[in-house]
Parts: sequence; structure tokens; C-alpha cells
Amino acid sequence: MSFYDEHHRALQDHFDSRALADTLQATIVQPELDDNTAEFLTDREFFFLTTVRADGFPTVSHKGGPAGFVKVLDPTTVAFPSYDGNGMFLSMGNITATAKVGLLFIDFEAPHRVRLHGEATVSAGAELIVRVAITEHFVNCPRYIVKHTRVAPSPYIPDDNGDAPIATWKKIDGMSAVLPPADAERVNAERAQISIDEYEARRRNGTA
Repeated sequence: MSFYDEHHRALQDHFDSRALADTLQATIVQPELDDNTAEFLTDREFFFLTTVRADGFPTVSHKGGPAGFVKVLDPTTVAFPSYDGNGMFLSMGNITATAKVGLLFIDFEAPHRVRLHGEATVSAGAELIVRVAITEHFVNCPRYIVKHTRVAPSPYIPDDNGDAPIATWKKIDGMSAVLPPADAERVNAERAQISIDEYEARRRNGTA
């Protein structure tokens, strides 16, 4: 499959950038990860995942974890865990439906970014494990990346035993009625219920 289709070509021709686009494809688009790119991916604590619904509509989500939560299994395969979420399973359901994924890895301090395209599968693990067969990857110009300084990792990242604090939104009064039983039991046991107003206040000030 060509990296560009007629829609890309029409715009490239309109803006007289076909030669530039072909040069960039030949220079930066690669089917396998080299050692430097593999190290960059495994050093990240988050990335953005794009998936495509069965009807063709895309969604994008943030995936985070400790450095090393993305594994490079070989030059054409990466894997990452899907941790406890909100129960909607949008990304995982989309992968099951269409397999097409895009991953965007960004270092906001350097800055630097890498884009990866592939086809993914979902299997049991963590909650779930996603394996991506890489179609292509490429670096991107970092000029529009706003520099940020890392402050701290998320306190909700599971530890080596898979244990993590329960999500604050699961503690909202009345939410226990629709939570999975294990989560509801935990909230009730911890007597951790909060009001929706308290949750919104925590969300706004960054303590949720």
C-alpha cells in the first residue's frame, strides 16, 4: 500500500509539495524500528493512541504508565498494557473491530516526537495487552511542541503487583450501583464516597 493516496497527492500538487513529500517519505518513513527509536519509545511514560471504530469514525486517547510500559518486542512489533479504565473500552473495542492504529510519542522536554502506524491485536493481561505490528514509523518536526517540564508520575500507575489507588470518579455518590462488583466493594469498604461537586473541584485543581 502506498504511503500517499490520491487525496494526499491532490493537496501536494495544489501546494506544489509533491517532491518534498516524496523526499520526506524516502528519508524518514521506515518499516522497522532502529535502536535509537526503540529506546525513545521505551523511555516514554505516555503516548496518544488513535483507533478506528467499525463505521470508520476515529477516536484518540492518552495511554500512560511507568517508563518501559511500552515494550519493543522486535523491530516490527511493540506491545503495551491497557490498565483499568472507565469501562467503555472504546480503544480496545475499536482495535477488535478494525485493528488500525496510530501511536504518537512525544517528549515535551527535548522536544521530539515519533509517529507509528500499524495493526493491533488485543489479548488478556494487565487488564488487556495490545500488540502492534508496525506498518511504518517516522519522526516529526518538533517546532510546534510546547516545552513542558515533567513534575511527577501519576499516582494511579499500578505497582509491580498490579495494585493501584481506586480512581476518584469511582467514589462519586451513587456510582457504586454501576461499577463492577470488585470496584463497588472496594469503594464501600474504604468508605470513600464523595459528592459530584467535590469530584469536580478535585478535577479542576488537578487532585482527582
